[in-house]
Amino acid sequence: MKKSTKVEYIWIDGQCPTAKMRSKTRILPETVTDLSDIPDWNFDGSSTQQQNSHYSDCRLKPVRAIKDPLRGEPHLLVLCEVYDHQTDNPHPTNTRAHLSQITAKHKKAEPWFGVEQEYTMYDDRGVNPLDWPTDGHAYPEPQGRYYCGVGADEVSGRQLIEKHTEACLEAGLALSGTNMEVMLAQSEFQLEALPALEQADQLWLARWLLYRIGEDLNITIKLDPKPIGGDWNGAGAHTNFSTREMREKSQGGLDSIKKVCQKLADNHQEHLKVYGAYNDERLTGEHETCHYSQFAWNVADRGVSVRIPAGVAKAEEGYLEDRRPAANMDPYQVFSALIETAETGKFNAEPFSYFWKRWKFWMFPEEI
Repeated sequence: MKKSTKVEYIWIDGQCPTAKMRSKTRILPETVTDLSDIPDWNFDGSSTQQQNSHYSDCRLKPVRAIKDPLRGEPHLLVLCEVYDHQTDNPHPTNTRAHLSQITAKHKKAEPWFGVEQEYTMYDDRGVNPLDWPTDGHAYPEPQGRYYCGVGADEVSGRQLIEKHTEACLEAGLALSGTNMEVMLAQSEFQLEALPALEQADQLWLARWLLYRIGEDLNITIKLDPKPIGGDWNGAGAHTNFSTREMREKSQGGLDSIKKVCQKLADNHQEHLKVYGAYNDERLTGEHETCHYSQFAWNVADRGVSVRIPAGVAKAEEGYLEDRRPAANMDPYQVFSALIETAETGKFNAEPFSYFWKRWKFWMFPEEI
């Protein structure tokens, strides 16, 4: 007897200033083994800020399938692109489609990415960071003891972190590490270097698993760039980036990395438009950041916009770490910006105008 397959269709909505993840389950009457066997599906775009109620249908197009580690075999998690039903074109919120075009255009550059995703764990109501006081008076001990901490007085949410780690590995995601971060109830996971589309897809799927496991443990996950004001670190998504020229000394290596740094400097403000909403609250020039109005790069320096790791400088080949992206960044947009800038010396945020024009009110009101 054939076993039915539960397929979780996952997509990114049109909510602003930060898009959110959505998902729903479809029961297919038999075991599915190939992405091409998973049909497109519809959803109500008027409920996700992607369509109006007069013509609310949007189409989900499956683009990447992984094992569902929560339901077990043969069930699947399927990341989808959103398409407009009327035009049969990628929806304006479909930033993955734009990255796909960029990677095809610059295929010879062989761009690779690795992301260090920071996040903050909250109580089930999403009001207070996990294990923080609820009366608003007594803060935890100052930061400094929590980074890579061990012990019940220094670590919050370890159960979620372990379950998320196991789920990612079982699903086949390229998780390469985890650690507690500088602020209490703040953690991070890393994905190993992968081609652009694969890295971005895996990051979204890893985020979905984090949110979903949080449901079972009554822990809310947030990607706010500055979850707590004052003398507390923000939350970023440091993005490690390289092209073939940067990775290979014989092709340019460190000299190529330095040239890309200068190109990034020339496009700094344009990049910030797609590096996450409210990121100016995090990029203050303190807490291991460079001020959002400035751009600087250096070797082994965590107070700059772009860091060249010490080992990379010594080897004269490798990658750069862009420390500017916020935890809530869309990797499709950030990767597009880095590839375009590295290869052409120019990035224009206009292709993401659906989000950018709506984000302006929050991020750059002086330009309205």
